[in-house]
Amino acid sequence: MKIALIGYGKMGKAIEEIALAKGDALALKISSSNKDSFTTESLRQVNVAIEFTNPESAVDNIKKCFDGNIPVVSGTTGWLQRWDEVINYCKAKNGTFLYASNFSVGVNLFFELNKYLADLMNNHPAYEPTLEEIHHTQKKDAPSGTAITLAQQILERIRSKERWVNRETNEKDALQIISKRIDAVPGTHRVLYHSPVDDIEIIHTAHNRKGFAEGALKAARFIRGKKGIFSMRDVLGL
Repeated sequence: MKIALIGYGKMGKAIEEIALAKGDALALKISSSNKDSFTTESLRQVNVAIEFTNPESAVDNIKKCFDGNIPVVSGTTGWLQRWDEVINYCKAKNGTFLYASNFSVGVNLFFELNKYLADLMNNHPAYEPTLEEIHHTQKKDAPSGTAITLAQQILERIRSKERWVNRETNEKDALQIISKRIDAVPGTHRVLYHSPVDDIEIIHTAHNRKGFAEGALKAARFIRGKKGIFSMRDVLGL
């Protein structure tokens, strides 16, 4: 597989290490130092693009891949207010797109567990749900995309909650997400249901970036040769 890495930060380097070990080729590596090399022409040498950049440039990067008729996997968070724009552009270009707030296989299983638990807890209003996410200090967005996904899953299932807020709150209709930034923490997400008599919680703790990188490569292999909009649920057969 010939890969274009759009974004060559810590995640890009982690993907590169695993890809090369698996025999894949990094045909194109784009960072802030050579962004002029990112053109539809340069994309012709690759089979698939993996995009991990920042919220400000993600949409333009993804669209450029569609313009070049290259399937693109994106893990950049913080841009989803433009989701419909990207999806409509992908369809107009007959493109291929897979977005995930988190590519870790473990986190995607955690998502399924979160949905199941929220379904159970909806009929037990004595339990108050809250979320906590902890990441490294270099992470720019808060809450994390993974925490937002978890929150949205809960909001779809817990009738008493109508919105999430990124702070402590006593508002009954709000689901609170507490964000913490600590050096060298790849990512921890905690879903807690608290009642006056007991607590129920589920936690996912990443030990390093390897799981995210492996999942992104798995997603890239999955979408190669396909057309349409996909998710990690498709990749994992969930």
